Amino acid sequence: MATLYADARPVENYETEAVVAPVTPAPPPVAPKADTKPNPLLVKLAATGKSLLAPFFGILAFLALWAVLAPQVDTSLGALPGPVEVGEQGVALFEEWSAGKEVEAQFYADQDARNAAAVAAGNPGAVTDFDYAGPPTFLDQIFTSLKTVALGFILATLVAVPIGLLAGLSPTFNAAINPLVQIMKPVSPLAWLPIVTMVISAMISSADPVLPKAFVISALVVMLCSLWPTLINTAVGTASIDKDLLNVGRVLRLGWFAKLTRLILPSSLPYIFTGMRLSLGVGWMVLIAAEMLAQNPGLGKFVWDEFQNGSSQSLARIMFAVVVIGLIGFLLDRAMMMLQSLASKNHTL
Repeated sequence: MATLYADARPVENYETEAVVAPVTPAPPPVAPKADTKPNPLLVKLAATGKSLLAPFFGILAFLALWAVLAPQVDTSLGALPGPVEVGEQGVALFEEWSAGKEVEAQFYADQDARNAAAVAAGNPGAVTDFDYAGPPTFLDQIFTSLKTVALGFILATLVAVPIGLLAGLSPTFNAAINPLVQIMKPVSPLAWLPIVTMVISAMISSADPVLPKAFVISALVVMLCSLWPTLINTAVGTASIDKDLLNVGRVLRLGWFAKLTRLILPSSLPYIFTGMRLSLGVGWMVLIAAEMLAQNPGLGKFVWDEFQNGSSQSLARIMFAVVVIGLIGFLLDRAMMMLQSLASKNHTL
C-alpha cells in the first residue's frame, strides 16, 4: 500500500490549494457587417441603361446594314439612298422651311408697309389684307396631316364610344349592329374616299367654307376607317363589367348618369383607351393613303409629288418622309399611353 501511494500528496494540500482554470483568450472584436443591399438608385440606373442600350444597338445595326446594302440597289432614279443621303435631305427640307418662313414674314411686312402708306396718304380703300399663298413646305405638310388626323380621330371617338357603351350594355343592340360592324370594318379607305368626296363636294358648295373641303374629306375618311377598334373595345369592356358592381348601383339607386360616370366608364376605361390607341394608329396610316390618292394637302401629297417629280433627290426625300411618318406614329402612340396612364390614376369607382 505504501508503494501505491508513495507519490500521493497529503490530503490537506488538496483542501488548501486553489484550482486554476486554463485561461482562454478573448475572441477578437467582430466588425459590424457591411450593408450588402444594393442601392435602389443604382439598380434603377442599371435597368434604364440596359433598356436603352438594346434599342440603341438595334438601331445602329439597322443603319449599318442600310448603309451597306443601299448602294447595291439600283432604281430608275439611281442607287437607293443611304442614311447619310437621307439625313442630308432632311436638313435641306428644314432649310427650305426656314427660307419659306422668311419670305412669308417679308410678304406680310411689305403688305403692312403698303397699308400704312395708303392710310397716311388718305386712301384707306387701297388697304389690302391678303394671305400668303406660297407653296407649303415639308413642315407645313406635317402640321396639316396632324390637324387632319386629330379631327378624324376626335370624330371617330365621339361616334364609337357611345355606340360601344350601348352595345356593351344591351345584348339586343349589340346583336343588331354586329353584322354592320363586321361588314364595314374591313372596307379600305380607297373605297370610302370617292364616296366621301362626292358627298362633301355636294354639301360644301361655298366659295369660302369654314373648313377647306379637302381637309374635311380626309378627316371623314380617317373617321370612317378608324372608329371600329374603339367601338369594339368599348363594347367588350362595357360587357365585361362585374355584375355585382352594377347590383351595387341598383342598391344605391344611382341614376343612369351617375351609374355611367361612376361605375361603367371607370371599369371600361382600359378597354376604351386600348381601342383609341388602335384607332389612332389606323387613322394615321389611312390618312397618308387618302392624301396620296386624293391629292389633299399633307404628308401623303408630299410623297406623291416627290415621286412624280423624279429628280435625283426625290427618292431620298421620300425615304426621309417615310421615317418621319413612322416617328410621328410612334410618338402619337406614346402620347396615348401617357394619357391612358394619367386617366387610370385619376379615375375613381
